[in-house]
Amino acid sequence: MEYLDQLKRSITITNPPQRIISLVPSQTELLIDLGLEERIVGVTKFCVHPKGLRKRKTIVGGTKNYRMEVIESLKPDLIIGNKEENEQSGIEELMEKYPVWMSDIYTLEDSLDMIGSFGEMQGVEEKAEEMIKQLNSDFALPLAKKGTAIYLIWKDPIMVAGRNTFIDEMMDFAGFDNLIQTSRYPQLTSEELVKLNPEHLLLSSEPFPFKDIHIQYFQSILPKAKVRLVDGEIFSWYGSRLLSVKGYCENL
Repeated sequence: MEYLDQLKRSITITNPPQRIISLVPSQTELLIDLGLEERIVGVTKFCVHPKGLRKRKTIVGGTKNYRMEVIESLKPDLIIGNKEENEQSGIEELMEKYPVWMSDIYTLEDSLDMIGSFGEMQGVEEKAEEMIKQLNSDFALPLAKKGTAIYLIWKDPIMVAGRNTFIDEMMDFAGFDNLIQTSRYPQLTSEELVKLNPEHLLLSSEPFPFKDIHIQYFQSILPKAKVRLVDGEIFSWYGSRLLSVKGYCENL
């Protein structure tokens, strides 16, 4: 069967695939929640959900570097990746040998499209549609406005989430007005951060693991802001983790 991925590439796969490698943690979790664990043969070292999965599956590397000989030994009939999270040259090498379905996620609608595609490709349309229906309900109305905010993803240098990112979409749903108007993930100096004067400063748990000690520093330069740690998976994982977003953000 032929399917289009989110890069508008046509791929031909066994229908449904029985030996899947997932190179993206959030998409690995989605496969599991769609009831497809038995078909997964390989994951990355960052595929931490559900607990114990990495002990049950073969580790094929990280999201940027792949153990090509291990992937070859697994004989995958489908590899699932993501344009932003995976390294381009490695993915292109894999595309020469295997069917590689790529996601490209910026919005909630992109996520729902991906979930639907997973359901179609892997013969679990009913489960996928149930998930999509629940997410459409959860995200039907944005939450109450909380005020201006900046979302940090890295410490040295300070890097933040700007426009044209999935994090920005989740911030908007949660009620935060993102002060970063530039695209993607710009760098800021401490002085620029102070000048922007956000009402909320959100320190993500990933990719940089912000801790309580970082709250102390940023609170010292932004004494009027509400500085807090937030779950990076809630704001940036675009698979079945989305089912937890509403409840989490209502309590922020």
